[in-house]
Amino acid sequence: MSRSFPRRTFLQTAATLTLGAPLVLPSRVWGADPGPNSRITLGSIGVGTQGRGLLDGFLRHRVTQVVAVSDVDATRREHSQKTVEDYYRAVGQTDYKGCAAYPDFRDLIGRKDIDAVVIAVPDHWHALVAVAAADAGKDIYCEKPLSLTIHEGRQMVNAARRNNRVFQTGSMQRSSSEFRKACELVRNGRIGKINTVTVGVGGPSRWCDLPTEAMEPGLDWNFWLGPAPMRGYNSILSPRGVHKHFPLWRNYREYSGGGMTDWGAHHFDIAQWGLGMDDSGPVEIIPPQDPKATSGVRYFYANGVEMIHDSSKGGVTFAGADGTVFVDRGKFKATPESVAAQPIGPNEIHLYKSNNHLTNFLDCVRSRQRPICDVEIGCRSVTVCHLGNLAYWYHRRLKWDPAKEQFIGDAEANTWLDRPKRAPWHLA
Repeated sequence: MSRSFPRRTFLQTAATLTLGAPLVLPSRVWGADPGPNSRITLGSIGVGTQGRGLLDGFLRHRVTQVVAVSDVDATRREHSQKTVEDYYRAVGQTDYKGCAAYPDFRDLIGRKDIDAVVIAVPDHWHALVAVAAADAGKDIYCEKPLSLTIHEGRQMVNAARRNNRVFQTGSMQRSSSEFRKACELVRNGRIGKINTVTVGVGGPSRWCDLPTEAMEPGLDWNFWLGPAPMRGYNSILSPRGVHKHFPLWRNYREYSGGGMTDWGAHHFDIAQWGLGMDDSGPVEIIPPQDPKATSGVRYFYANGVEMIHDSSKGGVTFAGADGTVFVDRGKFKATPESVAAQPIGPNEIHLYKSNNHLTNFLDCVRSRQRPICDVEIGCRSVTVCHLGNLAYWYHRRLKWDPAKEQFIGDAEANTWLDRPKRAPWHLA
């Protein structure tokens, strides 16, 4: 069967949903005590290790009802379908009508009874799925890193905005108290004028050179590759069965940006938050002298702040004239300790507070407010990651205009903002 995108039937459904998409959800999603007709209906697209974790989290929210899953691997798809149905049976939800399982995400998105989708497919699929979902009138929770390219990220923002969709990027450290505390201290000048920020994440991805293996039964390999170049199957890219580890497709340029985008979408995101750059970014990116180096890219912001990628370290370190703040998952240290001795006062800057990333998304689906890691924030943060990768890959000093999202005086570099997609997959 042809995998042309979008299919005529999907276009018809999406057009109907988009043109008639309300600015608020139907009344069935409101109510203090959600019943079977008052829950937010969810579809889960991509149910590998991360997708199953998200599915488990959303299942346990009283306001949700998971009605469909989609995956190109039959084993994972059917396993998650059973997980959903077993859960609702175990909690005694006798009115539940079952969980559909689709090999093609477009069939899930085409359903009019689904309010929101959770996207946890490999990175090279994020933009295609998210734009289609937004155009079909769905609210979106999409895993980080938001996009494979800089241009894709902007297309995802545009799709969310033109369809008035709530869109949460899965950079969930924003919903952790230690990161909010660190950024509030920095934003309120507790360590004085910021001089440098050091971000400790892995290096860039490389082109895939894996050998071809025997095909995994039940996997639609052509569909897994989608917009990426055709190549033979390898279990490192799509592990066999219901695996429990995080696949290493993220190490290869065809599908992801390596540690720079994987952990970078967390830690560069926090750096941007602390610097107050959620709607902007650096203006110059300088690669290390060694063209083979995978650490040492330096970014400069218009206000003079220097940000350094150092893969030998972890977390994020803000260094100012009067002290430093270091933060990582479950770790916080202020030097001197007096920096954090006093709580943030009522007249100081208080950042968006969320104690749970999934709950924040669901609350915003109801309120129609923007979530803590809105798609624009996800786009800006992953752009920082992509800029670093481009500096490593091409070993070129780059001047960047964060307002126009273009390289300055470098026509060749502007061709790197996006990349071709394998036919028939495309974004307008």
